[in-house]
Amino acid sequence: MKKIQVYEAFKILLEEIEAVANGLNEEGAQAFQKGAYDRAERAIEEGKRLAEFREKVKLLQKEWVKLFSKKRGVAWKAEIRKIKTKSIIRLPGYLYTSEKEFRKPILESLVELGGRAKKSDVLKKIKLKMKNIFKKFDCKPLPSIPHSHRWQISAQSCRNKLLQEGFIKNDSPRGIWEISEKGRKWLEDK
Repeated sequence: MKKIQVYEAFKILLEEIEAVANGLNEEGAQAFQKGAYDRAERAIEEGKRLAEFREKVKLLQKEWVKLFSKKRGVAWKAEIRKIKTKSIIRLPGYLYTSEKEFRKPILESLVELGGRAKKSDVLKKIKLKMKNIFKKFDCKPLPSIPHSHRWQISAQSCRNKLLQEGFIKNDSPRGIWEISEKGRKWLEDK
């Protein structure tokens, strides 16, 4: 394994640790909302231990860089900068639901919500409609956007395409999704 690949491995490990931390945050928040304070407290404790572990891994990563940065100079630092700015892991498409599979559920949800609704309400409806077809990584956060699940990003991306194609109105207030006549017609034809 090359020295730069070890650095990449640290980056991947840190991204995975971040995904686990997001899961613990979600678990703790849900437990707290349900009044299951023992479970919420356990999630907090695990989160604290995980945060300490993450810091140790970050320190090891920095130590790895220091170990070779003086010997390798500018080229090494440039490679490190490239790795920091790019995403290392790109999941194969079969591990998550494709964008185009959100088209019909988005338009159906809008019709069921009276033709227009807040983005959050539409996303809730989509989640209910699609929960049985979501794939393994749909309900996991993206390392680059840890506060959102992959399916939410896919749904919003699909919504943007529907907007460009005229199936969703483009003059709705910010945060409001609204189906157009063209969108209703497409849905009727399906």
